[in-house]
Amino acid sequence: MAAAPPAPTSRLRVVAGEEELLRARAVSAVRVAVREAHPDSEEHELAAAGLAIGQLTDALAPSLFGGHRLVVVTGVHEAAAALAENLISYTKDPDPELTLVLVHHGGKRNEALVKAFKAAGAAIDECPKISSAGERIAFVRNEVRHAGGRITPDAVTALLDAVGNDLRGLSAAASQLVSDFGGSIDADAVARFHRGQAEVTGFTVAERVLVGDTAGSVEMLRWALDRGVAHVLIADALADGVRTAARVASLNTTNIGELARQLKLPPWKVKKAQSQARGWTIDALQQAIGVAATLNADVKGAAASADYALEKAIRQLVEIRSAGAAGRGERARSFR
Repeated sequence: MAAAPPAPTSRLRVVAGEEELLRARAVSAVRVAVREAHPDSEEHELAAAGLAIGQLTDALAPSLFGGHRLVVVTGVHEAAAALAENLISYTKDPDPELTLVLVHHGGKRNEALVKAFKAAGAAIDECPKISSAGERIAFVRNEVRHAGGRITPDAVTALLDAVGNDLRGLSAAASQLVSDFGGSIDADAVARFHRGQAEVTGFTVAERVLVGDTAGSVEMLRWALDRGVAHVLIADALADGVRTAARVASLNTTNIGELARQLKLPPWKVKKAQSQARGWTIDALQQAIGVAATLNADVKGAAASADYALEKAIRQLVEIRSAGAAGRGERARSFR
């Protein structure tokens, strides 16, 4: 279901259909193809809703520095009539050094715009809604095959029962299953995998961050978000984990009972915090507290995308831990 790369002679493309994941993949495939052909290409992405014609004209105008350009106009089903006419006019004399991609969410609105691009020879990526049980089964099989594995019919059914109908969740699960079980997926593998993922919480994410596991942290984050864990709860868990590790690390004792009394925390939480704090320096934990504070504001509305803010913060925290550990190792070597 991945989009074919744009033909070398075609500079017009339409990505159309109701399925958001397939649209995103199609646009991504075009970006990759353009970058491979033109590594220094200039890129613009514009939302059609409320887009001024002058802004579109500027994006379509030749660059002062030359070179290829990629312009993606999203949501063209919401384009105003004048903007749609402007886009149609562009097809009469397209710039050979520009790839123009229109993204249409399907339906009848501005259907004439899509037809005009088709008539002008635009390449078309159809992204129809995957809604029937048969289509979802085929999707799962294709995802597993694309990841290099095979899946039994009962495993497909088990995966759909476990994950539901969300295509991103199904895609992520298919890829992870192939990675975890060596490419041969049966119903037992799906059951074991789902048991391991079903209880993902903000604290699960925080645990992976505090031990410096970037891949595991991001994977747990995505599973938590797929299961509806609130952004603010994940941010709170990260902040709590960092603060607790900092409090434990700042005291001159390793006695769990003493730490529990001083910090007024249960011994099990102190023991876990001790383990998590081992890879951190005090300076790194102080920086991490700052990142957690910024994240708290971001997930409460300061950031345009709470999903992006969480993943960015997670990567920052792991990088801070790694940098602190590397610095500590370097200082230790200098004293030898």
